[in-house]
Amino acid sequence: MGKNGKNGNGTNGGGKNGKNDPAGWLTPAVTALRVGAVGPIAGFDADSTPGFSGSRELGEQLLAERGEVLADLQELLYANGRAGDNRSVLLVLQGMDTAGKGGIVRHVGGLLDPQGLAIKGFGKPTPEELEHDFLWRVHKALPPAGRLGIFDRSHYEDVLPVRVHNLVPQSEWEKRYAIINQFEKELVESGTTVIKCALVVSKAEQKARLTERLERPDKYWKYNPGDIDERGFWDDYLQAYQAIFDRCDSDTAPWFLIPANHKWFARLAVCELLISALSGLDLDWPPADFDVATELERIRTLDD
Repeated sequence: MGKNGKNGNGTNGGGKNGKNDPAGWLTPAVTALRVGAVGPIAGFDADSTPGFSGSRELGEQLLAERGEVLADLQELLYANGRAGDNRSVLLVLQGMDTAGKGGIVRHVGGLLDPQGLAIKGFGKPTPEELEHDFLWRVHKALPPAGRLGIFDRSHYEDVLPVRVHNLVPQSEWEKRYAIINQFEKELVESGTTVIKCALVVSKAEQKARLTERLERPDKYWKYNPGDIDERGFWDDYLQAYQAIFDRCDSDTAPWFLIPANHKWFARLAVCELLISALSGLDLDWPPADFDVATELERIRTLDD
């Protein structure tokens, strides 16, 4: 695969229809979902499917098909990591409660080989974590070489709820945007491709999902009474997210805005963004570090 194999798809991941992008995508996800292309989050339509004109049925079919492409690209990344390539990929997921971050981990991450994944969820800092700077726990969770890392929440929690609830003085959280930018710059320079996705649901959809969690015993475990309290800060969170996009979106560590009222679209969109990122690494299979002819001859001499 890679440049000379079946997954040499180019920057946008290719497609079976022979075009740069698979059926249904009028504009590549990497272009259609970039925060600078979709406007302020306060006016964002969480029910939309930017760049995609297909139906839910097509979207679900594409996720299965494109998931195979993504899995092949992940295997290439993992193989190169085993061979000494230091590159990795980090997917950052942020979003309001019920936005579907866990669903992305399960349904997109579930398409991949677990041995090539490094998944980390970030909740309220532990007492030990509070004794260190806010990036300490993030450094510990970064994906090793050859791995695709997924952060369910991330270092951006320290300029989201921390900002909204004034958990530290403004003079403190204001400095963190520049610190985050420097951190991500160094991360990219060290060989990690960073993709940051903010999943957006409407207030009506969030209400419906919270209601479902109380109507189904198998979803009680997902319900947190505190989610209702956080909903009261909705507009404050929108302002905090917009500040992140305005100050921490860059071509080297871009932010993408994912409408998440339709779970199938959010999952397909993240899959496409990962395919684009991995295709951009232009990976190929690492060469053998042994003599292939010699090893084949040894195998021929083995007893059946």
